[in-house]
Amino acid sequence: MRILLVEDDAAIVRALSELLRTEGYEVADASRQDDAIRLVERERFDAALLDVTLAQGTGFAVCAAAREAAPDMPIIFLTASDDEYSTVMGLDMGAVDYVAKPFRVRELLSRIRAALRRSGAAAQTLALGPVEIDLAAATARKNGADLELSALEYRLLLCFAQRAGRLVTRDALRDAIWDDAGEYVSDNALNVYIRRLREKIEDDPSDPRLIVTVRGMGYKAGA
Repeated sequence: MRILLVEDDAAIVRALSELLRTEGYEVADASRQDDAIRLVERERFDAALLDVTLAQGTGFAVCAAAREAAPDMPIIFLTASDDEYSTVMGLDMGAVDYVAKPFRVRELLSRIRAALRRSGAAAQTLALGPVEIDLAAATARKNGADLELSALEYRLLLCFAQRAGRLVTRDALRDAIWDDAGEYVSDNALNVYIRRLREKIEDDPSDPRLIVTVRGMGYKAGA
């Protein structure tokens, strides 16, 4: 999945690009209207996040160009401006959503996933070995049998499935479950959550194949 981020605040670009990449998205960014328009005309993206006010030009102009180049691509406006005029104008131009800054990270990610599902761009299922995750229903099955997962366990499983075959750091896991835990997740607590998840998805939890420990670095999601 490729995301176009059009934003002129360098700090937001760095933070949001890093977050999106940890979620498995490829990110291209632009801070100026002209640069963004060239990108949408020359490259294919699955979704776009557009700030209204740019270093040069506006996100509205980028939205108009994107509607011409990729009519089905979902566009989400991301801006500090939450006035009714800007909201209505953005939606009337074909944006599917409008998120005001400062935004909650997990809410933004949820809105991106929802926009991709509505556009048909996002897969409806993910798999981690014999475990299949139904994204629409937020449920999981192993070898056809339903898994009884807590909200925390489901988010951990989703985090691993989205990064199958790649290193998953403990910081990335903490970020994935932060909202559900409601507080800082300690190392000991994270160990407990992973042990419980392994007990439900591994054939042999004492010799895991789906969630493999990489000492000193984190974990690797198996296939």
